[in-house]
Amino acid sequence: MAQEEKDGVANQGFEASTNDLAGEKPAEPGPTIVGDGDNDSDNGDENKERGNWSGKLDFLLSCLGYAVGLGNVWRFPYLCYKNGGAAFFIPYVIMLFMVGMPIFFLELALGQFSSSGPLTCFKLAPLFTGVGYGMVIVSGLVAIYYNMIIGWSLYYLFASFTSVLPWDHCDPAWASEYCFDFLPNVFNCTTDFGLDAYDNGTCYNGTTRIGIWNESLAKNNSIKRTTASEEYLNTVVLGLNDSPGIHDLGPIRWQLAMCLLLAWIIVFFCLIKGIKSSGKVVYFTALFPYAVLVILLIRGVLLEGHLKGITFYILDPDISRLKDVEVWKDAAVQIFFSLSACWGGLITLASYNKFHNNCLRDAIIVSLGNCLTSFFAGFVIFSYIGFLAGKLNVSVDEVARSGPGLAFVVYPEAVALMPVAPLWAILFFFMLLTLGLDSQFTLLETVVTAVLDTWPKIRRWKPIVVGGVCVIGYFLGLTMCTNGGMYMLNLLDNYAGGWSVLLIGVLELVAVNYVYGVRRFMQDIGVMLGTRFPCAWPWWAINWCIFSPGLILFVLLFSWVKASRLTLGDDYLYPDFAMALAYCTSLVIIIPIVLLPIIFLVFKFKGSMSERLRQLVRPTVDWGPALVQHRQLISYVPGFVVDPSDGQASNGNAYPMTKKRLNEDNGIDGHYSPANQF
Repeated sequence: MAQEEKDGVANQGFEASTNDLAGEKPAEPGPTIVGDGDNDSDNGDENKERGNWSGKLDFLLSCLGYAVGLGNVWRFPYLCYKNGGAAFFIPYVIMLFMVGMPIFFLELALGQFSSSGPLTCFKLAPLFTGVGYGMVIVSGLVAIYYNMIIGWSLYYLFASFTSVLPWDHCDPAWASEYCFDFLPNVFNCTTDFGLDAYDNGTCYNGTTRIGIWNESLAKNNSIKRTTASEEYLNTVVLGLNDSPGIHDLGPIRWQLAMCLLLAWIIVFFCLIKGIKSSGKVVYFTALFPYAVLVILLIRGVLLEGHLKGITFYILDPDISRLKDVEVWKDAAVQIFFSLSACWGGLITLASYNKFHNNCLRDAIIVSLGNCLTSFFAGFVIFSYIGFLAGKLNVSVDEVARSGPGLAFVVYPEAVALMPVAPLWAILFFFMLLTLGLDSQFTLLETVVTAVLDTWPKIRRWKPIVVGGVCVIGYFLGLTMCTNGGMYMLNLLDNYAGGWSVLLIGVLELVAVNYVYGVRRFMQDIGVMLGTRFPCAWPWWAINWCIFSPGLILFVLLFSWVKASRLTLGDDYLYPDFAMALAYCTSLVIIIPIVLLPIIFLVFKFKGSMSERLRQLVRPTVDWGPALVQHRQLISYVPGFVVDPSDGQASNGNAYPMTKKRLNEDNGIDGHYSPANQF
């Protein structure tokens, strides 16, 4: 409030303007938006230089496709069974409304208001410019390994076009002696079959091992059976069994290299015209997975044993698990990462919106749609897990697992046991392909947009920029096409989008709500949505300022306290040099956040040290809407420059406010004082 009095701004939010101070007629409020909050027609670009989405659905489906990814299929169901079944929905929903949805809305509003990607939107407070760089680095690193997973989906998709799935049985050409077909269940092997029962739980016919008569004894003696699908993944597809560890990745597997190349080619052609091309592709890639999930669910509930899996997934909630801090941490992490918040993608997508698009509506629809998709996918997955558990004569918890193992081990094993197995395999892996492509489009567009926003003159050569980024991504991804590529992918998955993203989230909330000012940010949103008191602002402001950063800090600190050495499965422990590489991966993201403010302070800004420090926390002169017609609506900021390019008059000033004159009045280089700080 003291800052408002200092700037001469009244406390009534949108009623304040510099015209009031001059005794003139108050400036007209922003446009009143009728209906859905979009005055602008979908026809034609509002921002001719950057371009806009061709239609509202292009943006909405792109956001939905970006948020709904592979994690909805292979992580959320696992977390439910791990954390008390249906009881997990209580912390999950709380985290959705207090962390996920507020950050989602904040990032959409930030990108839409400034019409800029993560590298340039932090002109609202140059101190946090490095946060934008961190977002772009995260998106780039994740895009490298995410496309490898898309390459795996392509591999399995091609392998499914056959009369008999190759992982249908244990082939002696590639399967180990522990493959399930070679170690079947042999109960009462002594009395029924006249075999020798060994104390290690196995049955022998002389010197030949026939099967297992006691699963527990066998496990205790390190005799662990594997499914044909697991052997196929590790031996035929990945070659993981031929690599002793990350210290010896082995040669490049040409089949994987070709699938990865095809994945990058697909992404390139879908992004060659930016949002104009990807915005049309998502009509298929974002909606097709839902059609497949419905088909798979119908088939799943017709399978024997499906109720066993669904009951395990959702019924009999264990409320006592809510006392465990780990459960709340898992809920927060799942919400945070399933919505892809703080990776820069949401800011990028929203930056191509027209100025008066109803981003609040979009944030609510997409965030709720993403979480409902996770919930629905759980029924699909666990109906097949229950079926598979019955066929293998094991409990559901021995089949359920998280990560790629669910998509490339459990599900392939389940469909191999079904009639017309290749058809269901084709549908499933094509669904994985489309789920992955949606997210990959935005990850890559975030990197490309950052480059083009930094060097606007090369926008005419956008296809070349997209091609260059794809080529770099392909060659960096070749390390994951080796026999030990899974070790590299697992490292990137845990450290490229790990705790560093949580730190980015906290800093983003501090930058917007405490340094720039939550009151002013709400006024910015009001100008876009055309409403006097936008979006029930107390609810959003309280979450942005208190609950969201507080909960993220809790998860971040808990993650640091519980941090342990990275592993792959139950057996492989990453060596010291690999952990050093993992920490360096996170540091690459953090370094710009620390280094850029120092560079600005020492080399870019002028004046005394106190003036330079003020410049770090004040918006730059060109911060705000990209178009003059929208900058004219910012009547609540004294000295706001309507056209920083050629010195148009600023709001509330009777004299032309050129950039030079503004600098002289403020006594600093290129900055003005923000009004209505929180």
